[in-house]
Amino acid sequence: MKKILGKFFVLFAICNVQILLAQTPSKDPTKITPQYMATELVQEPTIDGEVLNDPIWKNIPAIENLVQLRPNYGQAVSEKTAIRIAYTANTFYVSVVCYDKDARSIVVSDSRRDADLNDEDSFLFIIDTYHDQQNGFLFGTNAQGMEYDAQIDNEGKGNFNTNRQQGGVIGGTNLNWDATWKVKSQLGDYGWSAEFAIPFRSLRFASGKNKIWGLNFRRNISKNTETAYWTSLPLGFDMKRLSLAGKLTGLNLKNPGNLKLIPYVLGQFVNDKSVSPNETDTNFEVGADIKYSITPSLTLDLTYNTDFAQVEVDDQQVNLDRFNLFFPEKRAFFLENAGQFSVGSPGEVDLFFSRRIGIGDDGSLVPIIGGARLSGKVGQTNVGLLSMFTDDVNGTAIEKNNFSVARVNHDFQGTRSSLGGIFINRAGLGNMEDDYNRVYAMDGKWGIGNKAEVNGFVAKSVTPGIESNDHAFKILGNYNWNGWDLRAGYTEVGEGFNPEVGFLQRSAFRKPEFLILKAHRVKNMGNLLEIRPHVSYRGYWNFDDELITGFLHVDNHWEFKSGFEVHTGINFTSERVLQNFAISNVTVPAGNYKNEELQLIVITNPNNAFSFDTRTIIGGYFNGHRITNSGTAKYRLGDRFNTSLTFSHSDIQLDTGNLTALVGGLRLSYSFTPRMFLQSLIQRNNVNEITSVNARFGWLQNANTGLFVVFNIVKDDNVLDNLNNQILTVKYTHRFDVLN
Repeated sequence: MKKILGKFFVLFAICNVQILLAQTPSKDPTKITPQYMATELVQEPTIDGEVLNDPIWKNIPAIENLVQLRPNYGQAVSEKTAIRIAYTANTFYVSVVCYDKDARSIVVSDSRRDADLNDEDSFLFIIDTYHDQQNGFLFGTNAQGMEYDAQIDNEGKGNFNTNRQQGGVIGGTNLNWDATWKVKSQLGDYGWSAEFAIPFRSLRFASGKNKIWGLNFRRNISKNTETAYWTSLPLGFDMKRLSLAGKLTGLNLKNPGNLKLIPYVLGQFVNDKSVSPNETDTNFEVGADIKYSITPSLTLDLTYNTDFAQVEVDDQQVNLDRFNLFFPEKRAFFLENAGQFSVGSPGEVDLFFSRRIGIGDDGSLVPIIGGARLSGKVGQTNVGLLSMFTDDVNGTAIEKNNFSVARVNHDFQGTRSSLGGIFINRAGLGNMEDDYNRVYAMDGKWGIGNKAEVNGFVAKSVTPGIESNDHAFKILGNYNWNGWDLRAGYTEVGEGFNPEVGFLQRSAFRKPEFLILKAHRVKNMGNLLEIRPHVSYRGYWNFDDELITGFLHVDNHWEFKSGFEVHTGINFTSERVLQNFAISNVTVPAGNYKNEELQLIVITNPNNAFSFDTRTIIGGYFNGHRITNSGTAKYRLGDRFNTSLTFSHSDIQLDTGNLTALVGGLRLSYSFTPRMFLQSLIQRNNVNEITSVNARFGWLQNANTGLFVVFNIVKDDNVLDNLNNQILTVKYTHRFDVLN
């Protein structure tokens, strides 16, 4: 095995050197910042997708100078594109005409709200309404008028943690933020067109005359696997890099007034066959949320008897190591403005992790009595206040609790720099003394021009009975420009650090890390578009100077013009096990293990009706070896039916025993309209012997409100446990715009 790995490494290095010699010279595409003046309208346009023959749009100047990022970097977009922006006192409008010489080649892959737009013909735009070059709102659609929106925090940057797969809030992109707005599209011989109408009350901004917003557009042209932007970007960036966005001028904005009442009614029927095969419990619940904009940039949210029955269940996971698994937040109330409350390293050291509210350690639901959140911006200062109350649970040790978070973060305009602090408190409301936990922290970011930055945090927890080593901190430096991505950082978590309303992947460690990556656009290499050779390292040391986990990764990404990718890597791993632990029924004995493993990732063109991505790892594992295959296969039929099969299969052979772990998930989705869908998720976990079914019907009114019918089955094959739960939930939520 070592000889094979050595030969692979030499071949990998030779190939990289050869292609380095053929790389395209680097460019700086950001010297000129484009500007566009919005047109103030007296008459509102009709939102029907018809742009070419609309007299209102004909009289407004168009943006047409989009520039490719791929496949032909720096060249003009291959198909004519015309974009116009206008507004009235109450609504922000965007229209686009996406011309196409062969309209029959236009691909529409999905019409579900917030479905991925990267694998089809689509149009997106981002607006930095505060013009702080950090935060914004992202909107998009396709030729079928699908609604896509997201909230962007910290230029969409996430955590440098290469072994973590996350959902929900991912890398500063909050896809679960849903605003009230509408879009209509139209197909024709010319291509396709779309019109967006976004009420100002759905956005957060500073009112006044002659305001400036950050702005950028992206068009995806499926037949060419092409992406083009208004503001040309360096390699490795996308439109979420708001510090490089263009400028939208000519905005005279007033406070639109925003008061929404969002009540719900819910009926639930529970049949737990493991208790009584014929007995069904019936529950009825009512609750409500209130959303009030104190200013256009500061919003108060109130919630009573908070419920999340319509949220998709968690993806099942199998723990093949001795550290905590991460399950992302998916509940809409906690996801709105979630980036303002995020401090730490997401998925590794989260100082505030909203899943601690209303969800027990075992994943069971804890009733949320209600709470309040104040979030937004005052000048250039981001503020966030959150207070939630949870109820006790009969028959368990869970008592009533209050969870409170106070967050302040100031953006220094035009510098990509910020400084802030956070206070997190859990206070038990039962009869126990000293039932509390607190965390104090400061964090900051220093932007060094457009190319580099240094960021970090320092935190301290307060827990009764813990008097020392209750600290955590991190510092990370990053240089990212012209294809170079250089990072180096250090994280330390003390033995007594205890963020009870946070998440720790592991406790008590010191972690150095680095990444060196260079993206090269090649020429005269056939269909090969780009290579990304890189090396990264992370090491977790305890406070006795022992290396607990070491991971050195050497890799190259080979990306082709068709969208096909291959990643070829080698990993050098080190694991020190201080005491025996079990993976399912197989014991891993204490010891020091050093191994090597090959890693192969294959990603096919997502624009095709059938596509897949796979990840294969072959190599040593503790005192044995493993073969792990994981990935997702996707198939679509037209723009209405989508299915995906996700799997993870590990064949582990250790000196102490063998284990086969298989987790599979089948997603099926049919969209009757962009606002009416039927979805299901069927999962199977052979280690825990659990099969689950989550089926959801949704008829959306606007944003995340409407009628939801959810059916859940959880069945345990273990005869002794005999778990067999069936829950049918019918929920209706309505949004009343009181100040409309």
